[in-house]
Amino acid sequence: MLQKIKYYFQLIKFSHTIFALPFAFIGFFLAYIKYETTFDILIYVVLCMIFARSAAMGFNRFLDRKIDKNNPRTSNREIPAGKIKPLNAIIFVIIMSAAFIATTLLINKLVFYLSFVALFVVLGYSYTKRFTSLSHIVLGIGLSLSPIGAFLAVSATFELIPVLYSVVVLFWVSGFDIIYALQDYDFDKNNNLNSIPVMLGKKKALILSSILHLFSALTLLFIVFENNFSLLLSIGSIIFIAMLIYQHTLVKANDFSKVNLAFGTTNGIASLILSVFVIADLFI
Repeated sequence: MLQKIKYYFQLIKFSHTIFALPFAFIGFFLAYIKYETTFDILIYVVLCMIFARSAAMGFNRFLDRKIDKNNPRTSNREIPAGKIKPLNAIIFVIIMSAAFIATTLLINKLVFYLSFVALFVVLGYSYTKRFTSLSHIVLGIGLSLSPIGAFLAVSATFELIPVLYSVVVLFWVSGFDIIYALQDYDFDKNNNLNSIPVMLGKKKALILSSILHLFSALTLLFIVFENNFSLLLSIGSIIFIAMLIYQHTLVKANDFSKVNLAFGTTNGIASLILSVFVIADLFI
């Protein structure tokens, strides 16, 4: 039983929750300091993040099971390796999706109504590589819902700063997903799968990734400007931007050996550090 649970945690790459969850905390605390709320809402926000992301990853693995089986890099994933049956995977997706929607009902009506839009985006992402090279952007949109979604959970209203943090996430995630996709350049090209690296080539894909990260950095700097260069926010933002720059020193068009370091470790640390400084700044 424990081994089966472990397979499901591996299926959804639970550790990758670290990318978007810190931004959800940023969104929550941006609203917390302005609107009256209780910390049970934060619990609901975290649960929504876990349920939505689990549904999205489970559906992606289910839909890509044949592609993963033929790709040497992914052939040992849980479904192609026979550790989880496809039927069980889709049942898991349905349960996680239902849990996500049910949890939004405990928050407010606006979040409940928007939950269907959010599910459409995060589940629909899995189809995009079949017909567009812009799948990286769709993934960015999906994860960018975390700060604004958490803010809406408290405030039930849109405001500029949380939307700007969503823009930061959009460009940040889109950029590093292009780097991640470089690993599958040959396989995707030979199997008519769409990606920015396949469309532009490796060197130009890395350039576009850098441009997207530049947009993410500029948006973050604008937030700093809007907050009158608040000290902790400024320090956290500078560290985050430095981590963006650092990951581009790790990956070259002819050397993908450090992609996982750039993709997982660097971005996970960057997200955590930024959230700690932003939240500390809000209270200090």
